[in-house]
Amino acid sequence: MSTLDLLLRAQRLRDLVFTRLAAPGFAAFGSRSRILLPFRVGGARHISVGAGTLIGAGSWLLVPEQRSPGPNIILGDRVRMNTTSISAVSRVEIESGVGIARGCYISDHSHGFAQSDVPVRDQPLDRVAPVLIKSGAWLGQNVVVLPGVTIGRGSVIGANSVVRSDIPDRVVAAGTPARVIRELP
Repeated sequence: MSTLDLLLRAQRLRDLVFTRLAAPGFAAFGSRSRILLPFRVGGARHISVGAGTLIGAGSWLLVPEQRSPGPNIILGDRVRMNTTSISAVSRVEIESGVGIARGCYISDHSHGFAQSDVPVRDQPLDRVAPVLIKSGAWLGQNVVVLPGVTIGRGSVIGANSVVRSDIPDRVVAAGTPARVIRELP
């Protein structure tokens, strides 16, 4: 066994220990789910994680404030994400079997920017609307999902797309803003 093999085993053990110690801090945390480090979380008690879900290294789950009863972030069974940021004050729900590639950002809110004398980051949230990503969908690398969006069951969102309106079931959508480019069988 090489040094690399030993290091990889140690890393997997570290992630397993972290996951087991962190799991009770969540609203729910399903069996066989894993968190790979590094990982950032805020408001874990308002986040529900289904069974067999993988939260990949570099991911960030955040409930900065709670405007609706929780859980505010719901990850279904067998969700796979990698270097993904999800922020919710109302509700972001990702159903079972969804794949999320690296660098995706999903949020149910955005900052206001109407006050010219106040930095955008210090302005109140002005658009809050729930997000739903239905079972079996796939989000390509660097996809951004904006407030109020539903992505249909089994749909594919192309890399670098910005989804600002609903996407129906079983389609491929891409672009900025994302538009349906073909239907899937």
